[in-house]
Amino acid sequence: MRNGMSQDLLSLAFTLNGETVSVRVEPHRTLLWLLREHFDLIGAKEGCGVGECGGCTVLLDGQAVNACLVLAGKVDGADVLTVEGLGGPEALHPLQRWFVEKHAVQCGFCTPGMLLSAKALLDRNPQPSREEIRVAIAGNLCRCTGYDAIVDAVYAASREAIRP
Repeated sequence: MRNGMSQDLLSLAFTLNGETVSVRVEPHRTLLWLLREHFDLIGAKEGCGVGECGGCTVLLDGQAVNACLVLAGKVDGADVLTVEGLGGPEALHPLQRWFVEKHAVQCGFCTPGMLLSAKALLDRNPQPSREEIRVAIAGNLCRCTGYDAIVDAVYAASREAIRP
């Protein structure tokens, strides 16, 4: 009982960064809360809380979504990929490598969301035009780079013929 109200917990089972996980969570919790507070995955960040900035972008069944807007219950049976599952220091994903190479990372706040929006694009369109890249990352705000370096990095990664 909290505040005089009983809350039923949802039992969820889903794939998170390639691993099957299960959790019980309150129905009002968001995917962003679940990732950060339950699984300690802090790459997705709450910037605006209303789906405008893209700081919380993750892939849900291959689609870029704002985790701040997705109720945790929607992930039951789904596949979720966060930036932590994309690659790491020992094995950078080509997008990560090109972001570094093209100086597309400055403060880093938007980088996880940008990377995942770019991955979703390249998974469905392996060789997009620069304009298609701009459209794909339009939901991710960046205050530091001016976007050109990000577009250059995604374009370079696409020409490397990356595969998921």
